[in-house]
Amino acid sequence: MTKISFKTTSIAAALLLSVGGSLALVPTVNAAEKCPIELRKSKAVGQSAAKKVGKSFEAYQEGNVDEAIAILLEANAKNEFDKAYIDRMLGNFYAEKSQMGTAIKYLKKAVEADILGGVDHAATLRLYADLLIQEKKFKESIPQYYKWMEFTCKQEAQVYRRIGIAYSEQKNWNKVLEVADKGLSLSDKPDKGLYQMKLTAYFNQKKYPEAVGVLETMVPLFQDDKRLWVQLAQFYLMTEKYTKSLATYDLAYMNGFLETSANITRLTQLLAQNGSAYRAAKIYEKHMKSGLIVEDEKTLAILAGFYHNSKELKEAALYYGKAAEAGDNGKYYLRQGRILSLDGKYKPAIAALKKALVAGIDNPGEAQFELALSYLGLKQYKSAYSRAKLAANDKKTARSAKSYLSYIKEKARVHNVTL
Repeated sequence: MTKISFKTTSIAAALLLSVGGSLALVPTVNAAEKCPIELRKSKAVGQSAAKKVGKSFEAYQEGNVDEAIAILLEANAKNEFDKAYIDRMLGNFYAEKSQMGTAIKYLKKAVEADILGGVDHAATLRLYADLLIQEKKFKESIPQYYKWMEFTCKQEAQVYRRIGIAYSEQKNWNKVLEVADKGLSLSDKPDKGLYQMKLTAYFNQKKYPEAVGVLETMVPLFQDDKRLWVQLAQFYLMTEKYTKSLATYDLAYMNGFLETSANITRLTQLLAQNGSAYRAAKIYEKHMKSGLIVEDEKTLAILAGFYHNSKELKEAALYYGKAAEAGDNGKYYLRQGRILSLDGKYKPAIAALKKALVAGIDNPGEAQFELALSYLGLKQYKSAYSRAKLAANDKKTARSAKSYLSYIKEKARVHNVTL
C-alpha cells in the first residue's frame, strides 16, 4: 500500500484559540451560502478542563508527550464539547507517539461528537481519515474524506489520491478511475500518482488500449521516468502494436533507460523480427560482454540465432559452439556443424557433428547426414558413404540420405575409390 505521510494538527494553535476565548465570527451576510466550517462556532473549553489542557500543553511543549497524555486522562470534562476537545488532543498526542490504534479511538469520538469549532473539526476529520487509511481501514476512511470535503467546501487532488488508494486496496477499479479523474481535474500540475492509479485500474480491468492511452499521456509529461517508457513499450506489445513497441524500446535504449537483461532481450528480439538481426546481435553481444546479460547456454544460443539470422556465419558458429559447450547440448553442436559445413569449413564441421552425436540428439540421422555432406566436400567418399548409410536408417533423414548414396557411389567410381 502507498504509505500516507501526515503531520499532526498544531496543538499550540488550537490552544491559543480555545483557551484564550471565543473566536470572532465573520459577519454573516448570506449564511445560506456559507460552508459548514464557517458557520460552526468556535469556543473555549470550560474552566476546569482548561486547567488540565493548559498543563498538558506545557508538558507537550517541554517534549514530554507521555506526561501530557497522563494529565488529559485525569481531566474530568463536564460537557460534550470539553470531552470532544480533550479527545481530539489525545488523538493527536497518541498519533505523535505512533500509537495509531489508540489515536483512532479518540479521534473517532471527537469526530462523532460533531461539536468542535469549524477549524478544529475539519482538522480532526482529516487526521482521522489519514490514520484510518494508514492503518489499512480503507473502507472506513473514504466517507471521512468526503465528510471533510463537505464540511470545508474544499476539494483537493491529494485527498482524491488518498481516496483512490482506498478504492484500489478494495479493487473497486471503476471508483478508482472516477476519483483519479476528479483529482487530475483539480491538480495544478501533472500528478503522477493519479495517472498511475488510472493505469493500474485499466490494467486490472484488462482494458489494455485504455492503459496505453494513459501511458501515452504520461511519457511526455514525465520523460525522465525510465519505468514509464518500458511500460509503454510492454503495453504496445500486449496490444500487438509491434512497430510502436520497437520504436519505444529503441528510443528508451538510446536514452539509457533499458537497464535490465529482460528489457535488452525484448528490444533485440523485436529488432531481429523486424529485419535488424545484425543490430540485435551487436547490442546483445555488447551487454553480454558487459555482464548485464549472463552468459549461459540460453543466452549464447539467442546470440548465435541473431548472428545466424543476419547470415554472419562465422559468429553464429562460434556462439552455437559456446552454447553447446555450456550445456553439453547436442542440438547446438549440430547447428554449429551445419553452419561450418555450409561455410565450407568441413574439418571443424566434422568435429562439431561428432560432438553432437556424443552429446546426444533426437534424430542422430541429422548429424550423420551432415557428416556425409562434409566428408563429400573433402572428397572422402568412403567416409561419406558410410555416414549416408547410417543417415538412411533414420526416418527423418532416410529419403535425403538414400538419394545421396547413388551420387556418392558414382563419385567414388570416377575417382577410383573402393567403398
